Amino acid sequence: MKLIDKYILKRYLATFFTMLLLFIPIGIVIDVSEKVNKMIEKNVPLDKILLYYVDFTIYFANLLFPIFLFLSVIWFTSKLANNTEIIAILSSGISYYRFLKPYFIGATIVSIFALIMGFFLVPNASKGFNDFRYTYLKGNSKTRETTDIYRQIGKDEFIYVSNYNYLSKTGFNFVYEKFKDNVLDHRIAANRIKYDEETKTYALYNYSKRTVGPLNDELQSEDKKLMKFNFEPDDLTPVVYVAETMTIGDLNEFIDKERKKGSANINTYLVVFYKKFSLPVAAFILTIIAVAVSSMKRRGGMGVNLAIGIVIAFTFIFFDKVFGTLAEKSSVSPLIAVWLPNFVFGLLAIYLLRNAKR
Repeated sequence: MKLIDKYILKRYLATFFTMLLLFIPIGIVIDVSEKVNKMIEKNVPLDKILLYYVDFTIYFANLLFPIFLFLSVIWFTSKLANNTEIIAILSSGISYYRFLKPYFIGATIVSIFALIMGFFLVPNASKGFNDFRYTYLKGNSKTRETTDIYRQIGKDEFIYVSNYNYLSKTGFNFVYEKFKDNVLDHRIAANRIKYDEETKTYALYNYSKRTVGPLNDELQSEDKKLMKFNFEPDDLTPVVYVAETMTIGDLNEFIDKERKKGSANINTYLVVFYKKFSLPVAAFILTIIAVAVSSMKRRGGMGVNLAIGIVIAFTFIFFDKVFGTLAEKSSVSPLIAVWLPNFVFGLLAIYLLRNAKR
């Protein structure tokens, strides 16, 4: 590796990690200012708070990774351009594509870092981050889920609970419906359902069952009834949340299991799965765009480059979120939805790179 490669690579990595170290404390300060009253009100233990902010740091860094990378590359490349260092490098006989070599090496290092985080570190951080929020910060600490939970657990089986406490494995206003040939066969309801980990059974309180007959329906009711169902307590957690907390191997097995069940939420899980791979690829695309935008001297200096960079970065995030949501809520293929922003911005990167070379 030549001296110029080491120089640019060092600036690439140093600026990126400096950007992380600068913005993460700002995010923590903002988060503390918003949540400190609830933490004091709930008397949250200090060790829980410290552990939460370790998870918050990893979760926050992964969430805004594309923006941090993009802005850091624009920042230090604009400084190289303003100091005429790029002109000096290219005037020495080095081609523009050869000039990009240390950028690609840096993008490779950052991509591997993002891949490892997404596969192993982020799932645990996401679990800790969401556990803390649902336990201490979201309204009543006894309520795990603030919105209604509706799941398909089999080809013709559906369940519903109004809210669920992950810690006590207790759900409220439970409903189970079984269909045959798209017609309701029977319906089970209970005011409260509690899972017993030892016996692997569910206790249903104020149990009632309605079996649909050809002429009359059959009704049953009991104060408490023990039953086994074809779902796990984790199936009652939020759809995206449960997928985000799994390592790549666990998530792959979970998706296979949900696909066999005929789960209606399979697209949501696939979006989370594919994003673990698409995000590192975005590092290369954003690096090329950032270099192409900032390697030329402009009237207005670094400020103009940063303004253009911010617009492009947030447009990328916007497209990523929109197509991800579209895949979750419609029949659009999750694979296409997740990779389409990379494809579109990849074409933009090629176009900008050709213009920058000229």
